[in-house]
Amino acid sequence: MVTARGARRNRAAFKGALGLTQKRQPMRLAVLSLAVLFAATPALAADTALVYPAAPRGTTTDTYFGTVVADPYRWLEDVDSTQTVNWITAENLLTRTYLDAIPARAPIAAAYRKLYDYEKVSAPFRVGKHWFFYRNSGLQTQSPLYIRDSETGPARLFFDPNTLSKDGSIQMAGTSFTRDGTLMAYSTQEGGADWQTWHVKTVPGGRDLPDVLRWSKFSGASWVNDRGFYYSAYDKPSAANRTLAALDRQKLFFHKLGTPQSADRLVYTAPSDEFIGAEVSHDQRLVFLEKQNINGNGLAWKRASEPDTAFRTVFALAPNTQYGVLGNDGTRLYVVTNFRAPHLRVAWVELTDRSHLLHDIVRETDDKLDGVSLIGNKLYLGYLHDAHSLIKIADLQGHALGSIELPGIGSASLPSAQREDTIAYYSFESFAVPPIIFRFDTATDTSTVAERSKIAFDPAPYTTEQIWATSKDGTKVPVFVTHRKDMPLDGSTPTILYGYGGFNISTTPFFAKETALWLQLGGAYAVATLRGGGEFGDAWHDGGKLANKQHVFDDFIASAQMLIERKITSTPKLAIDGGSNGGLLVGACLTQRPDLFGAAIAEQGVLDMLRYPKFTVGKAWIPEYGSAEASSDEFHTLLAYSPLNNVKPGTHYPPTLITTADHDDRVYPAHSFKFVAELQHAQAGDAPILLRVETNEGHFSGLTTDKAIAITADFYAFLAKSLNFTPAGT
Repeated sequence: MVTARGARRNRAAFKGALGLTQKRQPMRLAVLSLAVLFAATPALAADTALVYPAAPRGTTTDTYFGTVVADPYRWLEDVDSTQTVNWITAENLLTRTYLDAIPARAPIAAAYRKLYDYEKVSAPFRVGKHWFFYRNSGLQTQSPLYIRDSETGPARLFFDPNTLSKDGSIQMAGTSFTRDGTLMAYSTQEGGADWQTWHVKTVPGGRDLPDVLRWSKFSGASWVNDRGFYYSAYDKPSAANRTLAALDRQKLFFHKLGTPQSADRLVYTAPSDEFIGAEVSHDQRLVFLEKQNINGNGLAWKRASEPDTAFRTVFALAPNTQYGVLGNDGTRLYVVTNFRAPHLRVAWVELTDRSHLLHDIVRETDDKLDGVSLIGNKLYLGYLHDAHSLIKIADLQGHALGSIELPGIGSASLPSAQREDTIAYYSFESFAVPPIIFRFDTATDTSTVAERSKIAFDPAPYTTEQIWATSKDGTKVPVFVTHRKDMPLDGSTPTILYGYGGFNISTTPFFAKETALWLQLGGAYAVATLRGGGEFGDAWHDGGKLANKQHVFDDFIASAQMLIERKITSTPKLAIDGGSNGGLLVGACLTQRPDLFGAAIAEQGVLDMLRYPKFTVGKAWIPEYGSAEASSDEFHTLLAYSPLNNVKPGTHYPPTLITTADHDDRVYPAHSFKFVAELQHAQAGDAPILLRVETNEGHFSGLTTDKAIAITADFYAFLAKSLNFTPAGT
C-alpha cells in the first residue's frame, strides 16, 4: 500500500522484511588450486555433456508429524564451511566456462552496455527552501543527488554516493530530511546486505556530522524537528556470519542529534514476529507508532511533546487488516484502509474519540485502490484497473474532482509533493514505454511533460496487449504480452514469462532496460498477474497464500499454456523467470511441469519450504506460507509444492540457471545451493543445470553497473543457447 511521503519510507522498509526486493565476511570463493578447479570442471566444447562438481549426499532426515523427509544436502546450509566453499567455487567456474563459450554473450553484453549508457534523471522534489533530484550520467553505479535553490535554478552536486567506496560495495539506501530541510539523514548498506548504517549531512553544505548509527534494518528515519529522529534496529549480531544471522526482536529508538548511539532512547521492543516503526506528522505535532507483520499493521499515537509511555492505540494489529497514514488536520487523521473494504477505501478518524470510528471519505470501488497522496485539500487516488493504473482526484469530503489522463496502459506514480505545495511530479511507464516525468499543477489539475527518458530505445515497433488465461479452477488470469507488432503467430518467437504472485505485492506494467534489450534482441516479454499478489484486492491475495498457494503455480502454468495455444511462442522457445518469491514460483512450476518450458531462471528463490523459517528473516513469512512445524495440514501443503522436496530422479529437466548472492540476508543462499545439487543429481538429460553465485551482492541490491551488465548478458546468452535462437544484431 502506497501512502503519504513519510509513511512510504517506513512501509517500504517493512516490505523489505516481509516481501521477498551485520556486515559479515563474504563467502570465501577463492583459494582453490587451478588443478583442483579444472579437475572438477573440464573445458567445455559447444555441446559437451557437463560434469558437475561432486556433491556428497548425506543421510540427514527430519520427521514431521510421522513423515520422514530426507535432506541429503543439509551440509550446504553451512555456507562458510570449506566443503561448501569449494563446491560453490567449482560450480561458479563451471557456469562461467559454459556461459563464456556461448558466441552471443559478448555481443549481447556490448549491446546492453550501449543501451544502459544514457542520462537518467529523477523527478525533482522540494524540501524546505531547496529542490533536489537524482541524476546519473549513464554508467554510474549510483545516481548522485543534486540540489537547486529554486525549482528551475542552476543545479549543483550535493552528494555523490559513488564516493562511499572504490568498488561500489557501499551504497546509499535511504534518505530523510528535516521538515525545514536543513539536515538529511541517509543510510548506507555494504555488500548489498540489508543492514543499514545511518549518517547525517547538513543542507545545503553537505557536511557529515559525527552521528553514526549501526545495526539498523528495515527502517526509515523520522525526524522530530531538527532535534533527532526515530529509527528501528536490532541488537548487534553475535554470530560470526552477521549477514546471514537469524534476526531476533526489532527495536525502535530515538536518536538525539549530537549524542552517541549508546545514549539512544529505547522506545519500544517488538515481539519476534513483528516489525516496528515510527512516523512524525507533517506538522510535527504527532508521532505515530506502527506495528507490522505480513498480515497487517496496527497504529498508536501520541503528541510529540508527550513521553513514550503516552502512546494510545488507534487501531490494534489484526489479521489481514491494514492502515496507512495519509496526513492529518490537528487530531483528525486521514487513513487508507482495507478494514471492511477489501479493495481499500479512504476514511478519517478523530484521534481523541475513544471509539476511533472510521468515517468514509472515498468508498471502496470495484477497482483496487493501490495508493493515495494528499496535497493541499485534494486526494490523488491511484487505482488498479485490471492491473494497470488510473488516477482520480477527490476533495476531503470525497467529492469527485476529475482524473489525470495517462498516456495508455501502464503504471503511474502518484503526484508527489509537500502538502502545502501547488506543484507536484508524477511518472508513467510501461513495458515498451520508457519513463516519462510529468509536472502537475494542483491548482489547474494540468500536466506537462517535464522529462523524457533518453534511452536509445524506440517503442514504435512494439505493442503491449492484455490477454486472459484460464487457470485450473476456472479463474481468469490476466497476462501482459509485449512484442513486435509484426510478430508471426507461428510459435517461433523466443518468449520470457515472468511472475511473482505473493505477499499482496502488485505487479503492474513496468519499464526495464533488460526488457528493452530482450525486445531488441527479437524476443517477446510476458508478465502474468497471479493470485497471491495485490492487483485485485484481498481476495486475490488470499487466493494465493497458505493452503491456496498452489493456485499461484496453476495460474502461471495456465499462462504458459495460453501463450503456446495462441502460438505467441512454443515450449522450445518459452523461458520462465522469477526472483525471490518469484524464484519459488519458477522452482515449483519447473518441478511440476518440466515438459512445458524450454528454459528456466530462478533468481534468489525460496526453494526449501520446510526449513525456510530457520534462516535470516524467514520466520516473518509464516503468515504467507505457513510452517511445516505448525500443523500436519500446513506441513503437507508445503511438502506438496516445495521445489527442493519435489525434484524427481530420472526426470528430463529443461536448461535451468539458478542464481543467488553471498550477501543475501533476505533469502538464505543455501536454498539455491541445495536445489541445484538436487537437480544436478536428478537430471536425466543433457540440459545444463547451472548455479551462478554473485559476490558482494544482497537481495537484488548492491550491484555495480558492470555486474548488472554481466548478469543480463549471462541470462540472455543462456536463453539464446537454451531456446536455440540467434539474437538480432549479434
